[in-house]
Amino acid sequence: MRGFLLLGFALAATLLHPAEIVFAQEAQPAFSTKAKQAYLVEEATGTVLLAINENQSFPAASLAKLMTMEVVFDALKSGAISPETLYPVSEYAWRTGGAPSGTTTMFAALKSQVPVGDLMRGVIIQNANDACIILAEGVARSEGEFAARMTARAKDIGLARSTFGNATGLPYAESWTTAHDLVTLSRHLYRSYPDHYPLYAQPDFEWNKIFQRNKNPLLSLNMGVDGLGAGFAEGTGYALAASVARDNTRLFLALGGLATDKERSEEAKRILEWGLSSFETRVVLKAGEVIGQASVYGGVESRVDLVTREPVDIFVPKSNPERLSGRIVYNWPLRAPVAEGREIATLRISSGDRVIREIPLQAAASVEVGGLRAQASDALMELMFFWL
Repeated sequence: MRGFLLLGFALAATLLHPAEIVFAQEAQPAFSTKAKQAYLVEEATGTVLLAINENQSFPAASLAKLMTMEVVFDALKSGAISPETLYPVSEYAWRTGGAPSGTTTMFAALKSQVPVGDLMRGVIIQNANDACIILAEGVARSEGEFAARMTARAKDIGLARSTFGNATGLPYAESWTTAHDLVTLSRHLYRSYPDHYPLYAQPDFEWNKIFQRNKNPLLSLNMGVDGLGAGFAEGTGYALAASVARDNTRLFLALGGLATDKERSEEAKRILEWGLSSFETRVVLKAGEVIGQASVYGGVESRVDLVTREPVDIFVPKSNPERLSGRIVYNWPLRAPVAEGREIATLRISSGDRVIREIPLQAAASVEVGGLRAQASDALMELMFFWL
């Protein structure tokens, strides 16, 4: 077993299996899109099918409303509010996002009170800016305080590069996100709030005797799309976050930087159809199978076997599959004692230079602290690495 130091003292070890897990000898041709940013992930395995500038920031625009609803859903889940909770329509909410604003609105009447359940439908189905502001003021006293909560909550759920300046995504307060963060948020909404997620597929909503259809441009394509939203910002173009489910397969997609709303719909449909029709799930490692080893510092044993708790499956092309490789990464030095079942490493499965899955690895057995001789030998080895 060979290993070498990486930046930050991460140690990469070769696999006990061949260094590369090979499904075929030829690589799948790269899929191209007109989108400047794109990220496509299969839900069950977490396999990345497409990644183009996925960490490049662009204005969130109306897609900020996905984060607005996450904060509201979280408040509902905690019991802080209920769908029946009434929130007042302030003059600020009415002028900024209501009828006088000329933006998308649910036409909530000034100084009226609206139930949270109806406001949720206004945001999700009608893309209503007044509903966003009413919710923000109700949950956090002001839209500014709510936006700060959005940004903090985004970091908590793994959105590493997203910040939010308001609840609506309107351009006078900057909100930024990435395709990667949008997919992370979309998957979180789907997994964490199964009772509320179906609202994204509701075709229409009537409020104040005004009937409006769902603003998601993909719902009418009849291809299994059941969320989530779309946005537009001057200078950066059209974006979206989408989910689609068909034949026990669910995909999440985020796109940015498209020239027109027509191009956005066409590219989204083309990418989603490609993902649904061209891939299949394959199991590459069994649960409990020894995948590799990690070096242990100062233990009675110098190495410990690494295993996975669950089977490892990947969403791969049906024809002309990609050439995949795997690498084990862990922090060095790994010091004894090591408890059986402790998560100590990560298996990174890559297609070319792109990591498509990361799987946590656990210690297959316990390693107790060794005697003075073993500790002295390992200390000498550590000193040599530091000098190198």
